This record gives sequence, structure tokens and C-alpha cells, in this order.
Amino acid sequence: MSNVFSAVLTIGRDAEVRYAPSGVAILTVTGANNTGYGDKKKTNWIRASVFGKRAEGELVNWLKKGVQIFVSGELNTNEYEKDGQTKTSLELNATIIDLVGKK
Repeated sequence: MSNVFSAVLTIGRDAEVRYAPSGVAILTVTGANNTGYGDKKKTNWIRASVFGKRAEGELVNWLKKGVQIFVSGELNTNEYEKDGQTKTSLELNATIIDLVGKK
């Protein structure tokens, strides 16, 4: 890993498991991380994914909207165009996803 990013996220929608054409399982969860305070407060949305055997387990049953999780892994940015504007999304190739809070 060239960079390591760690954060506590509040899940915005239930996690999903899908399968790549190669058959590899991919668990994806999106969560919010708040930074700043007062009028400088900002919410960053981060999509975290785990692959393979770890994605096939029971973890998906616990990753529900409103639950807090700790994530760590390699952070990447992805640029895309929507409605004529260039947007940036944050994507995390997670090595760790742990439950830290409750709904």
C-alpha cells in the first residue's frame, strides 16, 4: 500500500455484496465522515470495499444504515462528470472494517 487512510464512518445505506465477472465477491459500504466545526463543517462520503473471502462472510448483515464503523486501507480518488460538472468521489480499498458504535 502506498498510502493508508483511517476513519470512523457512519453508514449511509446498507452494505451490498456483488460479484465481479471473475467470480470474486466485492462488499461495498458507503459512509459519512464529518470534519471541521461550526460554519466550516463538511461531510465527506467515502465508499469502502473489501474483496474475496472477507466479502463473502456475515459482515454484510451487520453493516446497516446508521451504524458506525472504523475503516482503514488505501484511499483513491475517482473523477467523473455529472450534469456537465466534474465531480470527485473517495474510494477506499479497505483492509480493515470494524464495528465501533451502534445505531
